[in-house]
Amino acid sequence: MIDADITVRRAGFSLEAAFTADGGITALFGRSGSGKTTVLNAVAGLLRPDRGHIRLNGDTLFDAAGRVFLRPHRRHVGLVFQDAQLFPHLTARQNLTFGRFFNRTAREKLDFDMVVGVLGIAPLLNRRPGALSGGEKQRVAIGRALLASPRLLLMDEPLASLDTARKLEILPLIERVRDEMKIPILYVSHAVEEVARLAARVVVLEDGKVTRIGLPQDVLAPAPGPLSDQRFDSVSLLQARVRAYDEHYGLSTLDHPAGPISIPSRAGPLGASVRVVVRGSDVSLAMKRPGSVSIRTMLAASVKAVEVDDGPIARVDLTLDGGDTLSAFITRNAVDELGLRPGDSVLAMIKAASIDAR
Repeated sequence: MIDADITVRRAGFSLEAAFTADGGITALFGRSGSGKTTVLNAVAGLLRPDRGHIRLNGDTLFDAAGRVFLRPHRRHVGLVFQDAQLFPHLTARQNLTFGRFFNRTAREKLDFDMVVGVLGIAPLLNRRPGALSGGEKQRVAIGRALLASPRLLLMDEPLASLDTARKLEILPLIERVRDEMKIPILYVSHAVEEVARLAARVVVLEDGKVTRIGLPQDVLAPAPGPLSDQRFDSVSLLQARVRAYDEHYGLSTLDHPAGPISIPSRAGPLGASVRVVVRGSDVSLAMKRPGSVSIRTMLAASVKAVEVDDGPIARVDLTLDGGDTLSAFITRNAVDELGLRPGDSVLAMIKAASIDAR
């Protein structure tokens, strides 16, 4: 468990952050400059806060009043940066084993072959970083951090420098680390889809202050502000179960109380519970089931609320059959033409191509 309550003062910037986290992935979420990386650096021991404390599993890493400040190598945490920062003159295998050498005092060391297997990097072991893609480098960087047998894994925008294909390659690996190795992760990101998919708990930072803490579906709900801006930052989370996979079309079908959800690519083993992340701007509404249309996913819902401002965009908050909530951003003109009112029954339509199971 992480227990942090710190103040950091620097020229032109002040951070006051207090939060706790217990297992799984805790995301530090916010815009650039909000203080996310400063918090991570304080936990890692790369900077010394001016006030407060940081505790990990009951052990004090920092306490200003008690004048305690453990050096980074004594904290038993692993750190993965935005840039993989591998040693260019060493092979992938040598980079990996450096992580184990760095933390020689670990009581329980993770098995090398197990880490290599989880991350799928066996074919890369004899290559140097110059011969690796961005995604391959990041896999090795994650492996190096894991082989230090950390009590806590710190990840600072680990996908920010990767293209979309490489991000979709790394995301499932982070989930496997979370689920199979049971190492708690403090994850810094400003990408709402990453946070929505990975995190069990979200800590939102704005201008150096914690403004919200909670479950992703609560914290990532639409925030106050112009609706035209909200539509790009707002996501909804749906929980569904894998029913089938169509090899011919490459489509997974998920069971949800409001109706089946189609996703391109394999979503997981049959019967697995999966979290579906849906952007509000990817949702269309219909008062009745349309005829010939390319959209495969149509979920039964009722209108909970309709919010408009003086801009062209409206937000329609929906309650899906089964209880999940979903926000749709459509034009104000469409709201008037459909005559949408709270209590109306609608179909929420989501393009399969807008969702990726990975």
